[in-house]
Amino acid sequence: MSCSKRTIHRKVDSNVRRSGILMPISSLPAPYGIGTMGAAAREFVDFLAQAGQSCWQILPVCPTSYGDSPYQSFSSYAGNPYFIDLDDLAEEGLLEKAEYESINWGDDPAAVDYGLLYVRRYPVLRLACGRLLEKQDSGFADFCASQAQWLEDYALFMALKGKYGGVSWFQWPEEERLRRPQALEESRRELADEVAFWKAVQYLFFRQWSRLKKYANEQGISIIGDLPIYVSADSADVWSNPDQFQLDENGRPTEVAGCPPDGFSADGQLWGNPLFDWEKMKEDGYQWWIRRIAAQFQVYDILRIDHFRGFDEYYAIPYGDETARNGRWRPGPGVGFFRAVNQALGEKEIIAEDLGFLTDTVRQLLKETGYPGMKVLEFAFDSRDTGSDYLPHCYPRHCVVYAGTHDNDTIQGWMTSAPAKDVEYAKEYLRLTEEEGWHWGMMRSAWASCADLAVMQLQDVLGLGSEARMNTPSTLGGNWKWRALPGSYGPELAQRLRHEMGVYQRLPGKKEPVPAGA
Repeated sequence: MSCSKRTIHRKVDSNVRRSGILMPISSLPAPYGIGTMGAAAREFVDFLAQAGQSCWQILPVCPTSYGDSPYQSFSSYAGNPYFIDLDDLAEEGLLEKAEYESINWGDDPAAVDYGLLYVRRYPVLRLACGRLLEKQDSGFADFCASQAQWLEDYALFMALKGKYGGVSWFQWPEEERLRRPQALEESRRELADEVAFWKAVQYLFFRQWSRLKKYANEQGISIIGDLPIYVSADSADVWSNPDQFQLDENGRPTEVAGCPPDGFSADGQLWGNPLFDWEKMKEDGYQWWIRRIAAQFQVYDILRIDHFRGFDEYYAIPYGDETARNGRWRPGPGVGFFRAVNQALGEKEIIAEDLGFLTDTVRQLLKETGYPGMKVLEFAFDSRDTGSDYLPHCYPRHCVVYAGTHDNDTIQGWMTSAPAKDVEYAKEYLRLTEEEGWHWGMMRSAWASCADLAVMQLQDVLGLGSEARMNTPSTLGGNWKWRALPGSYGPELAQRLRHEMGVYQRLPGKKEPVPAGA
């Protein structure tokens, strides 16, 4: 496919107004401690369809590592084992209900207890995987063959991690750390059973995911996935492809990722991810990235690329620093990267996460790619930012609007925690009233905007406060835990949402007329 010199073609119907809900898989009200891809997920799809939504946005579905963040994973290809539904495994004959129903999965149905899951989920999954492997399922063999490009390294990585007590691969013996061929071959023989287990877990995950995605698509729901720009240092991605990253001869990063100090954080944000060797990647046409994005589009219908500005320029912090103060900006790959991806994969629907301080060169890169950027209503009323591009009257049609994202407080929380003058400005600009509900008023303003796509957090649809916030950036502990309670959304809420979608012409397919006086 040829690309113009100025703008990359995009697969977007700009004549369609759509809406969606942001709801992490982990937050679904499934039993057994965490949201899964079983009945609760299918019921949520039903709710979306009844509510006149077109999209379900989720957070990354990759395995979480230390800190429980889906943005710090052991693999950017693998699926999260916790999301495998146990009841569905029982229906397939891979588990007995007594093997998991009597287990204490946590005392708070509104929060995920990751420590408890880590201890208690894997023994149950080992039972299911053992039975799967005994059956010699032909589908498993086919899956392993089709996904070998990433699965072989991931399964061995996890087996070795288990062998060495879970420590980072940077602390493994040199032979395995630096991937000496003979050592890897010996490890594959020694850990064959563990390697098979981790492959089986992925087979079960993707088999259930395929069923869920098919169910959603058949009801007209597109799934928006989220691709972190960076990968975790302690991951199979870095261990198996060290030449793609800025590492020294011992496999350790020379500089790491983060954000500079700003009005929100005096020390900046130290993410700690290894940085890409963009010059090396360019030599083969960014094949590592092309494989990664292609895999994402096997999972999702639409892809949000996190930290889009990092492709224009990225912030590099010396490895070992305890803050981001000493970092410096370095040039990213620019539009040539996206042209290579587009040429290799064809037109894909991509959303650019272009939040934060944007330079003219970032704006130009967004324009050249043709991707829609993001607008966040909570940012629009920040008195520290004059002339905000986040005010609805500034929006282009080709954008995605949120009241807030997983990194922001809920609307109700923001109304009580934001500076008083910011809240008063929001009330005046958006004509918010307590009678309507602050959250309904702000969501209504997003739906009424010209943005092609409007996505609301489920917490905001439910009118929840700061206790339901998903993540507070630059903090450790207490994040990624929120769960919806059973019965918190149903037909009455779906009907109200559907009415709003009709009013603002965001219903999928044929527009439904809104009754006079409704």
